[in-house]
Amino acid sequence: MTKNVSFTVQNKLCTGCGICEDVCPRQCIEIVCLDKEYRPVVNEKSCLGDKCGRCLKVCPGIGLDIKKSGNLFRDKDIKEDKFIGRYVSLHTGYSKDMYIRYHSASGGMVSQFLIYLLDRKIIDGALVTRFADDHITPYSYIARTKDEVIAARSSKYCPVSLNKIGNEIANSQGRYVIVGLPCHIQGFRKRASIDKKFQEKVVGYFSLYCSSNRTFGARDYLLKKYKLKKSDILYFAFRDDGCLGNLKIQAKVNVASATKSRLVGTDSTDKTGLEIPFSQYYGRQLRSFFKPHRCLTCIDHYGELADVCFGDIHIQPYLEDKIGISSWIVRSDYWEKLFIEAKKDGYIEMWHVEREILNNSQATMLYPKRRKASAVMSMDRILGREIPKYDIQMENPHWYDYISEIGCHLQRFVGRHTYLWFLIDVLNKIRK
Repeated sequence: MTKNVSFTVQNKLCTGCGICEDVCPRQCIEIVCLDKEYRPVVNEKSCLGDKCGRCLKVCPGIGLDIKKSGNLFRDKDIKEDKFIGRYVSLHTGYSKDMYIRYHSASGGMVSQFLIYLLDRKIIDGALVTRFADDHITPYSYIARTKDEVIAARSSKYCPVSLNKIGNEIANSQGRYVIVGLPCHIQGFRKRASIDKKFQEKVVGYFSLYCSSNRTFGARDYLLKKYKLKKSDILYFAFRDDGCLGNLKIQAKVNVASATKSRLVGTDSTDKTGLEIPFSQYYGRQLRSFFKPHRCLTCIDHYGELADVCFGDIHIQPYLEDKIGISSWIVRSDYWEKLFIEAKKDGYIEMWHVEREILNNSQATMLYPKRRKASAVMSMDRILGREIPKYDIQMENPHWYDYISEIGCHLQRFVGRHTYLWFLIDVLNKIRK
């Protein structure tokens, strides 16, 4: 077994989180974009190998100890659910700031709560992600003001590497919150277990619900479909304008018209925009064509090692909301009290939600997740690959889980080859 994260990459276990780069004492790991995903490249000549192993110690890709949440969350009235994990309370609600609520994913709760924490000086900053100056490449940074938080609003359905930010937090004064996907939270929790300096600076881990991410191929496919060059993009959002919202693009040139899409106004600089409903382009067009392999073996939908987890709530009566509404999981009394204070201070609106309703709102993605992951891991074993190690009993997959995942792999094969992208449109037309 290779004693560095080359092992992770070779066995298709890498999540692209970037956390390994920061902990290398020899600085011999560099995160680069390969095949539309972020991957660590190791300078093997400089690597200490068996004498170190820190990169593997923080790697979420090699596995997850979900039972660790038993040590993290131990308040007196803690509850536990097979899918949610340990929790104190479950809520729905939204930001009381209408701009944030309307232009952020899921009611803007993450952004608004971070702003509350900054305003009350409970934290000094939060690790968040926005698009860089090119408007389409994710850029992670520490937000220290309201405007910097708002700049990172809404979802980024593409790879996000948090390399270098961990060291910035460890070497800064103050208290910080980390916002990321479940795999990011897993990696940073692992780092905290071996890095006391880092551990002392992080007071909260916030996870976003995640059924699966997408490679940069998804973004590039959308640009190709609507005949746009990256250099023409003036604004790009996977979700904007209301609950679930729309893919929203503004460009220097005319955007190709699309079925059921809405062109928005042109001004003197010839900016042309396109809006496509989220449910139309994400679920119906992208489907599984651009899913990373490691996402197929992930069993953590909500983020069981996070202090608070945020996401949509896809179920009635919440589907009637067109402005924006969130659901979230609170795993400790400390954070529950802060949410109550944020409501009293007029930052947020919130109500209790039953666990059955929350889980059913995620049913399509949540309930088969561990079975399908088990099916993919069985196929990986046959191919001679190492698989992630989990400390819980995996569910036995059904025969149709194997068929579903074989179909997913076929879609992913198409997604990885640009010359086959015409098949995406063909298959989507057949599906209609």
